[in-house]
Amino acid sequence: MRIPWKSVRWTTSLFLIGTLTISCTVVPAYLWQNGLSWFQAMLFVTFFLATGLSITLGYHRLFSHNAFRARWPVRLFILLFGAAAFEHSVLEWSADHRRHHKFVDHEHDPYDITKGFLHAHIGWLLFRTKPPTFLDNVGDLQRDALVAWQHRHYMTIAFLMSFGLPAMLGLAWGGWHEALGCFLVAGVARVVFVQHMTFCINSLCHTLGRQPYSSRNTARDSAFMALLTFGEGYHNYHHEFQYDYRNGVKPWQFDPTKWSIWLLHKVGLVTQMRRVPAEKILLAEITETQRRLADQLIGRHADLPPVTRTLLVEAHERLQQAAKTWNQRKTEYVQAAEQKLADSRERIAALQAELELAAERLRHAIEQWREAHQLAQSQLA
Repeated sequence: MRIPWKSVRWTTSLFLIGTLTISCTVVPAYLWQNGLSWFQAMLFVTFFLATGLSITLGYHRLFSHNAFRARWPVRLFILLFGAAAFEHSVLEWSADHRRHHKFVDHEHDPYDITKGFLHAHIGWLLFRTKPPTFLDNVGDLQRDALVAWQHRHYMTIAFLMSFGLPAMLGLAWGGWHEALGCFLVAGVARVVFVQHMTFCINSLCHTLGRQPYSSRNTARDSAFMALLTFGEGYHNYHHEFQYDYRNGVKPWQFDPTKWSIWLLHKVGLVTQMRRVPAEKILLAEITETQRRLADQLIGRHADLPPVTRTLLVEAHERLQQAAKTWNQRKTEYVQAAEQKLADSRERIAALQAELELAAERLRHAIEQWREAHQLAQSQLA
């Protein structure tokens, strides 16, 4: 295979390959000779959490998707430690990510998985691809003074926060020997871990797992990947409902990024957390389940009794009507709540009651649909 040398991004490639090489050679040699001190281990964990969450919570859910609002101390923390992950400024990161969602699995997707696993994981960073990164889709972020400041001084912030700060903390704690250990462990090795955690979202989360909400693109849900990526592994849900501050939407799903946002909200540092209504999530799951059932039924008309087919059709029609009514009531209630000065409290209360009734009817229709679907599945088995 011929390497397109003219398209290599030399600075980025040398940094990514250099830090990986140091992590696989110099860091183990240092640890073999000197061992790992508790201070170095503590600093690695602290910087791993700070930089990793700055990417998942900050670069991703806050800045790229506006899934919530954060006060300036949180935003400043994210911009400082997000830079320490060496994944570009938040403007460039968000521009690429918004383009990924808009063109997922197509030519203009920066990390298009259909071009190969290695391309999605790291190749798109090593080689110049078309189109290049433009900032035409992050106008809202360019108006943020803190974001603009980070973009202007990104490289200085990145080197100081990622390598300078761990080394200085090590020097203050235990002298030059400890400074070197902190530089290698909490600096270089930690950068590699955080970067490949992010890269795995672009590659493995479009390769491994289930598609419970939509099969329109390659994004997948994986509980295993969620363990490695601060909850970002529930990627199929995220691509279907990208503005939700949660990725692991089920109570039992591992999503420390979601929990961190919730904690920040409790102490008043985060507001306006956006959530997709439970009914809408259920409808997405049902739509995908129904599509899979339709695929099973293709060419198997004799496998289901006419009574069961009629039951499925009627359950689907009831569900569609209940969903339509719920959507109408939801829209009316939201509009009235937003214009509460113009509407009486009685009118808003009445709309809320109608919405609750529509939601109850929708849940009942969902249960009826599930019963019909389970009957059909049992007869196909």
